[in-house]
Amino acid sequence: MNARLIEQEGFAALVLRLRAEGIASKELLNAVELTPRTLFAPAPYEKEAYSQRLIPLECGAFMEGFDFAVRLLHCLNIKPGQRILEIGTGSGFTAAVMGRIAERVMTIDRYKTLVTNAQKNLEKSGIRNVIVRQADGSAGLAGEGTFDRILVTTAFNSLPRIFSDHLVSGGILIVPIMMSETECRIVRLTRTGSRFDREDLFTAPYLPIVPQVASFL
Repeated sequence: MNARLIEQEGFAALVLRLRAEGIASKELLNAVELTPRTLFAPAPYEKEAYSQRLIPLECGAFMEGFDFAVRLLHCLNIKPGQRILEIGTGSGFTAAVMGRIAERVMTIDRYKTLVTNAQKNLEKSGIRNVIVRQADGSAGLAGEGTFDRILVTTAFNSLPRIFSDHLVSGGILIVPIMMSETECRIVRLTRTGSRFDREDLFTAPYLPIVPQVASFL
């Protein structure tokens, strides 16, 4: 099966599954359709790019299942003209999809190998408004101002104040929180002035972040 057929069949199946969950954002689904996931999956896993399984990447990282990744982006509710911060670049797929909707995306990862690979993947997909940087995500991103949306794809033991400080009023933060040693849940914070409204959404496959670890792997 060639890559184009994998993409067409995988996207069609996704749309049916998401509609069953009440997710039908034309803007988001159009951005997903225009971003071939086979460009971001490692070659041995190309046929799994549109599956719901985790796909291993270098440095111990992974691509989330296709449905899970799109569900996360749906919860973020990205709009045109927004500035987005992503903590945990991985393959670059979610940054690419966000880049097709938002004005600018800044995505950071601790591993140089992942940053380099993600940059190549983004170039292959024709995305020009995503900036990839190697940095320690546990410390936030000083000097870049505030963001309309922040997506964190590594788990914290409690809500990280540093990211809420990066959020504009009306902004949304999606972050995985460890509820116990074995359970991780996605939490959405919406900022209104100085108030933050919290929603616990669904379980997630992430592991706790290790602060101050940035590797040259």
